[in-house]
Amino acid sequence: MRQKMTRRIFSTVAGLVVIGMGSATAQQPAPSVPAGNAKAGQALFMKIGCYQCHGNEGQGGAAGPRIGRSPMLAFRNFVTYMRAPRGEMPPYSAKVIAEKDIADIYAYLASLPPAPAVDSIPLLKP
Repeated sequence: MRQKMTRRIFSTVAGLVVIGMGSATAQQPAPSVPAGNAKAGQALFMKIGCYQCHGNEGQGGAAGPRIGRSPMLAFRNFVTYMRAPRGEMPPYSAKVIAEKDIADIYAYLASLPPAPAVDSIPLLKP
């Protein structure tokens, strides 16, 4: 009886250790965003023509969706989308724009202040 109880306790402890190890490996550190230069990113945003579809501050336009302000795409997703976008947006290969430059554009978009609440805009108040 005592041996059966010891075996049961050992099995329970071993199971908890295995579960604990599994959850520890499942938690991965958040992917890092390379430090980009927002000022250089703004210049690139204008130079390569992003503003033509997405607006001067990434607010969106007739041809492109809002890409600035929160919530932002994760950096890796942003790079992936620039490399192989869906819809009308042209792809930007590594030959066209380096990942460092994409990091600058991302830093520019992330630096933009959030849009004001509609009720805080005097012209829109009744």
